[in-house]
Amino acid sequence: MDGKTLARMAAVIFVAAAATAAALGMSRKEDKPAGQRPRATSAYMPNPLHDSLRRCQVLGEAALRDDGCARLWAEQRDRFLGLKEPSGRSIVEPDAPDAALHEAR
Repeated sequence: MDGKTLARMAAVIFVAAAATAAALGMSRKEDKPAGQRPRATSAYMPNPLHDSLRRCQVLGEAALRDDGCARLWAEQRDRFLGLKEPSGRSIVEPDAPDAALHEAR
């Protein structure tokens, strides 16, 4: 056998081995550790901050005159800009009743 033929055979064997390894890798299922469970998303956890912000959003232009919404937005702005560390307590709830939230829906 000459060198060209031997090089071609080696290349064919290499390509076949690479294709087989790729096929086996794609068919293998990803096994997750038994102790690991999926994390709960924020959609499943009640979030008073989100509810308060949503209420202020629903109020629309009236939220500009609502002191509770103004305090809530000021605290959120400070947290966003890094001027204030997030506290463990819940954010200030707006003073207005929740009736506006249900009326707007």
